Amino acid sequence: MDTLNLGLLFVAAVLAGAINSVAGGGTLISFPSLLAVGVPPILANATNTAALVPGSASSALAYREELRAQGRLLMTLFIPSVIGGVLGAIALVVTPPEIFNYIVPFLVLFATLLFAARDLFNRLAQNDAQEEKPVSWLGNLWGVAFQMLVAAYGGYFGAGIGILMLASLSIMGLRNIHRMNGVKTVLAAAINGVALIVFVIQQKVVWPLAVLMAAGAVLGGYSGARLARRVNQNVVRTVVIVVGLIVSAYLFARLLF
Repeated sequence: MDTLNLGLLFVAAVLAGAINSVAGGGTLISFPSLLAVGVPPILANATNTAALVPGSASSALAYREELRAQGRLLMTLFIPSVIGGVLGAIALVVTPPEIFNYIVPFLVLFATLLFAARDLFNRLAQNDAQEEKPVSWLGNLWGVAFQMLVAAYGGYFGAGIGILMLASLSIMGLRNIHRMNGVKTVLAAAINGVALIVFVIQQKVVWPLAVLMAAGAVLGGYSGARLARRVNQNVVRTVVIVVGLIVSAYLFARLLF
């Protein structure tokens, strides 16, 4: 791969890291960039996961204060997260490349639409008018079942799992957005982590590109966090949605023509 393409990937990773720190949705930048430089879709997905794990893990550590009161909930949702993440990753590696090529446009479009509906989920999650109550057994049952599905999707593709988890936690009865973000971040790190283990075993990660992009994502995340208060997040979200729709249209057109 030439220097121009490597530079493109690094810049895309910096942008993805910055966008994740400001508004989320960075995968809609980093994953298509790997496709653009010629990385096959399955390898691109696995490499993108490897590039994002360090940032995901470091973000989880930042929420340790908020997580002290959520130990039981974390243990309840951690196991389905691990199982679902492994199953999703295995499903990816056994999917024939020609089949995954057809699935990718739908996955990107789904993630884009999910991101576009983020404000709706945020309003649900930030309903401070209701008092937070202990999670009932029915809420736990819902949470485990839904978390398994989210984790399986996360292991298979992953863009938008944070939004899905926030919606689920709200339905379970949580109202403190900081605690919800902490739980969501830890579970996302678990899903990405176990998926990465499967991808490493199956030799699906292009490590030179993953390391390059991980460095870019960390740099972008640090810079984005510092600029977050001065950046209009609505503008960032609009850019991500437009890019996602353009990429989706391009991928669908490539299938048809």
